[in-house]
Amino acid sequence: MKKIVAFDLDGTLALSKQPLTDEMAELLSQLLTVAQVAVISGGDWPQFEKQVASRLPAHADVSRLWMLPTSGAKLYLHREGAWEAIYAELFTDEQKAEILAAFDASLAATGFTPEEVWGERIEDRGSQITFSALGQQAPLDAKEHWDPDFAKRKVIQADLIKRLPGVSINLGGATSVDVTQPGIDKAWGLKRLSERSGVAEADILFIGDAIFPGGNDYPAKTMGLDTVCVRDAADTANVITAIIACQKAG
Repeated sequence: MKKIVAFDLDGTLALSKQPLTDEMAELLSQLLTVAQVAVISGGDWPQFEKQVASRLPAHADVSRLWMLPTSGAKLYLHREGAWEAIYAELFTDEQKAEILAAFDASLAATGFTPEEVWGERIEDRGSQITFSALGQQAPLDAKEHWDPDFAKRKVIQADLIKRLPGVSINLGGATSVDVTQPGIDKAWGLKRLSERSGVAEADILFIGDAIFPGGNDYPAKTMGLDTVCVRDAADTANVITAIIACQKAG
């Protein structure tokens, strides 16, 4: 029996930047009765609050929920009735300037300029700089069709790796490229989760939709965790239902 079930967010628990459905929120609430739950994703805390925290039913035991924004570079726990930031690994101003310049150069070199953009394409999340190809407010339909096989972003990622050898660069969400502190990726965040929870890595199960080389969920597999690769949130719902049944039977 696993003691912690950890999830990616976009593409796994919910559509890109969309809140949990009522069904998913209730499933997570049920899962919290048989295991601790963690959510780790490239989004910052406001996105976690919108997509997950505000959607959970009142009876959900959020004291058993670990929230790890910006690929685990931040940790939030629910204490005394409110969500509290436990740590944050932030970029310096100098690092941010270097990363932003590298993005500009890389996008110019690779030529991936969409015809239409909705909002800012680069977001400073403190502990993570995120490039969203179509902009932060792009409609879901446009995002799902721009780079469904990650091919465009893999070209951008390869170029950025050459320009920024000292940071972690991973693909996430539907159109994003995430840059975090050196060595900070989901493996880093999940290791911190193990340390702070006191739960051995062998007792953590990770579920995500990007468990492939270059995907931002792949570090969970390379660190040796048991993983389940899902197609979408509907697939995740079926997996959660099976986990709950197995945990109760066990």
